[in-house]
Amino acid sequence: MRVHAHKRGLRALGVAESFQKGASDFSVLAGVVMRGDLQIDGFGLTTITVGGMDGTEGVLRLFSELERRDINLLLLNGCIISWYNIVELDKVYAAIERPLICVTYEESEGLEGYFRENFPDWEVRVEAYRRLGKRVPIDLHTGHRVLVRYLGIKDEQEAKALLDRFTLQGSVPEPLKVARLLARAAMRSSPGGG
Repeated sequence: MRVHAHKRGLRALGVAESFQKGASDFSVLAGVVMRGDLQIDGFGLTTITVGGMDGTEGVLRLFSELERRDINLLLLNGCIISWYNIVELDKVYAAIERPLICVTYEESEGLEGYFRENFPDWEVRVEAYRRLGKRVPIDLHTGHRVLVRYLGIKDEQEAKALLDRFTLQGSVPEPLKVARLLARAAMRSSPGGG
């Protein structure tokens, strides 16, 4: 499925998480469906394990439970979430058959050392992490730079056009900004969530 930034009925699903390490063993994943005119058109919530390896399943569950065939694009607020829970982009893309962009905001030296230090299954995590591939810098129309991985999108220009369509100000696209707020609110209101 191809997606065009200027499509009238464009809808993105933005997915973000919230957790408190040590306070709870789960993390809240929130998904917000947003139209290209930045109107919210739906949302969903699910949980994943802090420090687990169920991030991929959580994103797929969120997408599936929304039962929305009109979602054209998936935006992820990071693919290593909830204390090193890796969202395997290739598996998500194969399952949902929609273009996706994973957005991050800071340079990193890499995470392989953290996996080795903190997890007995570090080899599995390192392999999944390496499969994510390199991040590409994109300068948004707002003047801010983000680092992205993308699948199902022709090139960096197309990724930039899609991100620009959903970014009003700063570096965080609106579907991700709203999903992050929703995830935080749900986490605060849940038992054991702070």
